[in-house]
Amino acid sequence: MAEIKNYTLNFGPQHPAAHGVLRLVLELDGEVVQRADPHIGLLHRATEKLAEQKTFLQSVPYMDRLDYVSMMVNEHAYVMAIEKLLGIEVPPRAQYIRVMFDEVTRVLNHLLWLGAHALDVGAMTVFLYAFREREDLMDCYEAVSGARMHAAYYRPGGVYRDLPDAMPQYRVSAVRGEKAVRALNENRNGSLLDFLEDFTNRFPRYIDEYETLLTDNRIWKQRLVDVGIVSPERALAMGFTGPMLRGSGVAWDLRKKQPYEVYDLLDFDIPVGTNGDCYDRYLVRVQEMRESNRIIRQCIEWLRNHPGPVMSDNHKVAPPSRVAMKTNMEELIHHFKLFTEGFHVPAGEAYSAVEHPKGEFGIYLVSDGANKPYRLKIRAPGFAHLQGLDEMSRGHMLADVVTIIGTQDIVFGEIDR
Repeated sequence: MAEIKNYTLNFGPQHPAAHGVLRLVLELDGEVVQRADPHIGLLHRATEKLAEQKTFLQSVPYMDRLDYVSMMVNEHAYVMAIEKLLGIEVPPRAQYIRVMFDEVTRVLNHLLWLGAHALDVGAMTVFLYAFREREDLMDCYEAVSGARMHAAYYRPGGVYRDLPDAMPQYRVSAVRGEKAVRALNENRNGSLLDFLEDFTNRFPRYIDEYETLLTDNRIWKQRLVDVGIVSPERALAMGFTGPMLRGSGVAWDLRKKQPYEVYDLLDFDIPVGTNGDCYDRYLVRVQEMRESNRIIRQCIEWLRNHPGPVMSDNHKVAPPSRVAMKTNMEELIHHFKLFTEGFHVPAGEAYSAVEHPKGEFGIYLVSDGANKPYRLKIRAPGFAHLQGLDEMSRGHMLADVVTIIGTQDIVFGEIDR
């Protein structure tokens, strides 16, 4: 009988390593990939179109749901685009809070990526370790916004409210006794900044634990080294940004090259790779977590010593205080108008980009002077990275496709926007 060599395989969307909604049509010669064709659109949510029907403020929570692992960073690009069109100044304290939470979000993103990538490749323990640290940072999200994931904390003109003076506490229950609760609440007795500072003191030790498990692990290196190599020239040509570009040896980081908010006042380094393979991208992201930890510590120190407003004093954009709203008729009307009709943004267009944990996340906003965007276009980093999947996986084995999808750190919320 004739032996069929070439055949086509549907990889996903239900495959655990395809992360939900990636359908990859693979053309295989035995077990070697000849061609990879990513099919997207299975999670289309029409965020860009929905934004045209919502006021500028109502679209902020939609941003959280794009890349649902890097919630506040998505909001950041959007509110910065609005601020650019409005020409309003953001108070320095709000800028530091934004930068601090951008870096908290970067750590959250990289922890999930590390855990999921290791799990895809076959290592279980790191996943459990990474989620242990994510719990603490999720509590910080909850403390400032009331939500553990979709925060809607950044607002045009600043942030929703100042940092809380107290952290949520564990309570005695049928599951936990008084002694256990006292131990759990040990670092929760102060403010949010105290809690975060305690976390930044512990976190480098945790990163060392991940590195002990993976960095020199024989199996991990066999699965990642020399897999999915992308040269610096090809990485630039395909529109790669973030760790995907820096892993190929290009030192491009918007926080350094096109500084926004207060990044130019902070001290941190840009980690870059040398080979452009999956292992380099792993090392870059691990080092980025250490750098984010440094930035968070600098922000905490500044925020402790500089109280002040966290919202613009332009009351065409910023709502009045709760006290003023409940004691003054004009302020109540103002509040009502702001949250029903929304504010009007001058006609024009603006592009605003941030250094998202996955790469350059940009918002291109067009306004015609109304209270809703005329057009909104999202530049999602994962979209450009996914198109490189074919080139990265050609000539590799089927098992390596899982590693390559993992190293790209793609989230479909932003790709199927």
